[in-house]
Amino acid sequence: MLEELEIHNLGPIRSALIAPAGGMTAITGETGAGKSMLLSAIRLISGGPSDGGRVSVGASEAWAQGVFEVASSPAAVAVAHEAGFEPEDGELFLSRKVPASGRSRSMLSGRSVPRSVLGSIAAELVTIHGQADQLRIASSARQREFLDRYAGDDVALVAYGKAWNALRAMDERLERLSSQESSMRQQADYLRESIERINRIDPQPGEMAELRARRDRIENAAEIAEGVNRALSALDASQVVDDVESSSATDLIDRASQALRAIHVDGVFSELADRLDSISTDLSDVVFTLSGEVDNDLGMEDLDAINGRIHELDELVRRWGPELSDVIAWRDQAVFDLEDLDASPEKVGQLQAEREKLFAEALKAARAVSKRRAAAAKELATKVTAELESLAMSGSKLEIRVSEREHLDASGADGIDFLFTPFPGSPQMPMGKSASGGELSRLMLALELVAAEKHVVAGGSVPPMTFIFDEVDAGVGGKTAVELGARLAKLAQSAQVIVVTHLPQVASWADEQYVVAKGETEDGSVETTIKQVRGGDRVHEIARMLSGSESEASLEHAEELLKSSVLD
Repeated sequence: MLEELEIHNLGPIRSALIAPAGGMTAITGETGAGKSMLLSAIRLISGGPSDGGRVSVGASEAWAQGVFEVASSPAAVAVAHEAGFEPEDGELFLSRKVPASGRSRSMLSGRSVPRSVLGSIAAELVTIHGQADQLRIASSARQREFLDRYAGDDVALVAYGKAWNALRAMDERLERLSSQESSMRQQADYLRESIERINRIDPQPGEMAELRARRDRIENAAEIAEGVNRALSALDASQVVDDVESSSATDLIDRASQALRAIHVDGVFSELADRLDSISTDLSDVVFTLSGEVDNDLGMEDLDAINGRIHELDELVRRWGPELSDVIAWRDQAVFDLEDLDASPEKVGQLQAEREKLFAEALKAARAVSKRRAAAAKELATKVTAELESLAMSGSKLEIRVSEREHLDASGADGIDFLFTPFPGSPQMPMGKSASGGELSRLMLALELVAAEKHVVAGGSVPPMTFIFDEVDAGVGGKTAVELGARLAKLAQSAQVIVVTHLPQVASWADEQYVVAKGETEDGSVETTIKQVRGGDRVHEIARMLSGSESEASLEHAEELLKSSVLD
């Protein structure tokens, strides 16, 4: 509910403060006085487009703020929470600054926010019905929401919502798999080719170190041969030159050992002989090993083969290394990964079968929703058509068409169309294209009235909303104007209603009345003032609206009108 609207420097309004009634508030005044600026202010705080040209002459910026009670509007509170705001004392402050040049600034409870945040919150709190505004239910989606809210039974909608969410989750999963199918095939081909390449080269654990050692021996063969020969010549020349007469190192050590053992005196001689025998054994082993190296002659052909093998292994290590052992481990793991990728088509088939089952469940739930909507549409259209009779729209007719679509979406399987016939013989046309501003406002009033009555009868409550009607009284007069005022007052029993009107028969039904007047200031400029009228002041305003004067007869008529404008 709008508790307060404050305006500064917007068009001819220098400063204004309005506190609308919780029920019905009438905004009256002569044509051209500036009543439209009130609607402009509400559109601004509702996230509408700004226009620096509407800033008052001589002012640097315009400012508007609406204080809303939101404790009874969970939807508005939820939007505020999502934006990071907590209502203070159950209130939210929606404000907008519009500079004469430059970008406007949107604020929620004193903090800057994107304009869209104001729009999202205001959409849950305010509905403007007027020629310059988009109808709240002009789109098929809004019409569907209105119809579902009128039907009032959320069981079928909740059941469908669960079925739809499950179906959508499965579709998204299948879509991901489908989009990945190509990449999975590429991955499988890559693994297959890589495994084949590694197997073709067939690396063995430790092979790289062994090959590099062999290559080093071949590349240093001359140096190795020279060193081996010199070592053998020193240890046992017979291993290098046949028929050599010189004694080997082992022979000399053996002789020394024998000499020590020939000493038959106690001492260290026997121990030293044992040590010489051990040395002789080690030298013999060294000589044997070195003599084997003399015949180990690898040619250049062997070096080419080793280098070729090392190159092949290096290629594997560069791609799947850093070590040859990592290449072998990667190949072994790739074999298992390839098996999983090759099994994926079976998994997709299983999920597709699941999807068919979920679709059948969602379709069944959607048809239950369609049945409920069709019944509600017939009832709502009939009652609205009857309501239009009392709003000077005799012969007008509303039809609500519920048609099945070929596909499901989050709302079900229905196309919803509100079709309006403004007068007998006129073709049916979508709402918003088939009526004047006044007719549209009265049609919306009829819709809101029927919806409110439905919830009251059902023992429920209408979601809190502030309805603002502009031009609802266009083309209306006499008894019809009185009936129009009564219908607005009836709606105000379950919602806040603000009506901009020039008819006293409508204004007289309001709980509070504000008069918009235009006057000239001391400096010769034009300024619009907004004043709340009560008691005698209100009688004088109603009298002015009745006859354009405040004669005794018109004042009496005004008093009678106010006294009679009371709901039974």
